[in-house]
Amino acid sequence: MGSGQQPIRSVAASVLLAVEHGQSLSQCLPPALNRVGEGERAELQALCYGTCRWFQRLDGELQGRLKKPLRKQDRVVHHLMLVALFQLRFSEQATYAVLNESVEACRALDKPHLTGLVNGVLRAAEREGAPEPKDDSVRFSHPQWMVDKLRHNWPRDWQRILDANNTQAPMTLRVNALRFAREHYLGLLQEAGIEATATRFAPHAVQLARPVPVDRLPWFADGAASVQDEAAQLCTTLLDLAPGQRVLDACAAPGGKTCAILEACGELSEVVAIDESAERLPRVQENLDRLDLTATLKQADAADIDSWWDGTEFDRILLDVPCSATGVIRRHPDIKLLRRESDIAPLAWIQLGLLEAMWSILKPGGRLVYATCSVFPQENHRIIQRFVKQQPDAGLIEPDVAWGRDTGAGRQLLPDPDSHDGFFYAVLEKPEP
Repeated sequence: MGSGQQPIRSVAASVLLAVEHGQSLSQCLPPALNRVGEGERAELQALCYGTCRWFQRLDGELQGRLKKPLRKQDRVVHHLMLVALFQLRFSEQATYAVLNESVEACRALDKPHLTGLVNGVLRAAEREGAPEPKDDSVRFSHPQWMVDKLRHNWPRDWQRILDANNTQAPMTLRVNALRFAREHYLGLLQEAGIEATATRFAPHAVQLARPVPVDRLPWFADGAASVQDEAAQLCTTLLDLAPGQRVLDACAAPGGKTCAILEACGELSEVVAIDESAERLPRVQENLDRLDLTATLKQADAADIDSWWDGTEFDRILLDVPCSATGVIRRHPDIKLLRRESDIAPLAWIQLGLLEAMWSILKPGGRLVYATCSVFPQENHRIIQRFVKQQPDAGLIEPDVAWGRDTGAGRQLLPDPDSHDGFFYAVLEKPEP
């Protein structure tokens, strides 16, 4: 451990405490990576993601082993023990290393008075093994409200959804159709010693057998491919793109779908990409630059049309709305700690408001694709049903596709442990006058 660097478990505990206080891993993990040695960064990420993934199960066990909760000012040590339990239950780390280094990490957190507790709890956990889960929240390692909601919404599938959420998502690429045919790029991957297969539904997607660093991917830096889940890639097939169209990608950051739209049809008249976040828009530009693509980027609230719209209607609109992200928990396990049941109703109002705003700038004869990475009907087909009921000129199109479940107002993909994330799509068309 070099100068200024800290024990990896103490850093992981601090990251998890930040998540408990409302920060996402994407916010608090990047700066934390600089607090450990370069060779430890992948392990730190694995500890943080893994502990979040199994948080409810680990926390259920830990609470059963503590005679009383730790004081608020010592809460970071609670998370330190969760990290250690994760390693004991789900990693191949040597037990003696987990125990000894967790005690040292406790000292590094300036909590020497709790080293005896940490040592005792972890030794008992190692000696006694994992307890039988008391309830579904602990068994499936999800917050109870989420388990209940999934059980209610998907009575035949809820356990499969929960199990899928606890798997590690595969690494999927979108081959740049302006540069390579999918079969050609699969051949390049094979030559590079990277095992991959074509996906079932997205025409330009390939799934890797094992994740690899992007710098190992053939021609990645030159724009040959991008990392994007298969479900997210399906938006281009639903937009029915054609040369000369003006296309809007609302809520665009980090830009994967913007780039997919430009790759899918090289002769669009303009692609406008909007996002409310000034911090996230540069990432969109970085993706465009790497792929040698051009779009008009605007920082704005898409629903506040007067602040950004130039008065020219769009032929195609992709509306990938803010949502609970419950279809991508396996990629973002901190969602289990961050999301609250009380978030869903306000999100639904935002989603409906965005849909109403975007409809007003869609050209007659145009098409709007509504998308979420949620598995909750309240954010998905129920929004579409409400909108169609109040908007008489909104025509609901049932796409002729082989994927997803027909909800009667759009198609729902549930997370598949062997392929795509959970996603929802609905296609609406505005009639000609």
